[in-house]
Amino acid sequence: MARLRDWAKYVRSKNAGPFWVTIDIFCESDEAFGVIGRAPALGAEAIGALYGAPAEEVRIFKDQALKVIKISFPRQIVQGSDRDADSHAGQYFVPLLDVLVDADA
Repeated sequence: MARLRDWAKYVRSKNAGPFWVTIDIFCESDEAFGVIGRAPALGAEAIGALYGAPAEEVRIFKDQALKVIKISFPRQIVQGSDRDADSHAGQYFVPLLDVLVDADA
């Protein structure tokens, strides 16, 4: 079984306003898009557990034509607050790089 970093061409995260984060996963092929898109470890429940967000508030958008998967969820800490260690949400994607994705799923 491979990790997300092995399948994705590029992964980034950014703010989606002061209360939300968006993670973009860019795929180079239709095969990679399919494998990543089916991965239970990248589903709403798994993302919610990883980032401390309610699964019902995790939003996942898949654009087959662009081969991009966008995952959005509420931030636990509001952007710019005194507890915010990543104001631009630029490092939120890092824990996803080692998530296991199964080509046979």
